[in-house]
Amino acid sequence: MPRKLPPFVERWRDRHGKVRIYGRPDRKGPRIPLPDLGTEEFKKVYGQMLMGERPHARERRLQALPGTVGALIASYMKSPAYIRLRETTKKGYASRIELLRTRHGHRSVSGLTRERIEKGILQAYSDRPGAALSILKMLRILVRHAMGLDDTNPLKLHRDPSAGIKRPKTKEIRAWTDAELAAYEARWPIGKKERTAYALMLYAGTARVDVHRMTWRQVDATGIDYVRNKTGVPVPLGLHTELHGVLAAAARDHVTIINTAYGQPFSLNGFSQFMRRAIREAGLPLDCKPHGLRKTLGRLMADAGVSAHDIMAALGHTTLAEAERYTREADRRRGAHRAVLKLEAHKANRIAQTASAGLGEAAKTKGKSK
Repeated sequence: MPRKLPPFVERWRDRHGKVRIYGRPDRKGPRIPLPDLGTEEFKKVYGQMLMGERPHARERRLQALPGTVGALIASYMKSPAYIRLRETTKKGYASRIELLRTRHGHRSVSGLTRERIEKGILQAYSDRPGAALSILKMLRILVRHAMGLDDTNPLKLHRDPSAGIKRPKTKEIRAWTDAELAAYEARWPIGKKERTAYALMLYAGTARVDVHRMTWRQVDATGIDYVRNKTGVPVPLGLHTELHGVLAAAARDHVTIINTAYGQPFSLNGFSQFMRRAIREAGLPLDCKPHGLRKTLGRLMADAGVSAHDIMAALGHTTLAEAERYTREADRRRGAHRAVLKLEAHKANRIAQTASAGLGEAAKTKGKSK
């Protein structure tokens, strides 16, 4: 029996009768040749494809000549700043680093200018702002590394060639609406692992990378204690009543809370696909993302009057700016509601004062007075 293929991957038999693996993320357009299933090379190229980077499985790695972007990448990957990164962060950087190495590694570092970056590197992603932003962020990390090098190093930069380049505008992941929360809960009742994962993300504010391997040891009767993978910030959070009820009904057959049908912890990509399927089966729109549940918790807290500092602690933010955005949005909503209520009250008061046609006048009687 043929091995089950991941999403957006298909088999094709070439003219020689050999079966080859191709990716087609948008179900149209050119197919992307992929390496053999199960290999590390397949995982890397498949991940690039899902990010919209249109990789090529057999791109030739250019030699890192002195003074080039390729040499700068090699220098950065040997630096303490890169070595100290968490392994998950390095995996996130890998596809962007490889893309810059293979497609732009021949470029001279000293020859980088704002115009050359915009036209020579970023213009290819004009229809994919998310991919353009990822590449720009990675390029700026490399530029900062080059600016910190010794003056005798041929890779040294004395200025930032990316300065002034505007961040590509990407569509922000939004919070779920109350109707969408109700629709998901109606489709996945308490006791289903789809509901358990949803409740953890909604009431604990966990991201996918934090929840897919969360263990029962991190949960007790008083709360949840975990460390955000993205920032390394500890988050000791009280246990919401709804989450307590959901966890009480969940099976405790394994160390991890959420597991595959085979009793194993989910991989990050596997958990993402699991949640996307659950959301789709609940009839929710495409822009209803799993990460939106974390934003929903921030919205609900702000609507309840929770301070920005407390939201920051609950969601594990490292700066106050993100938490303040929730409170500002909540203040605007409350202000908008007050404005409408005051308008209605003003209108009702004005009508009450002017409704009587004889207001302020003496009543007139017909006939002669006696």
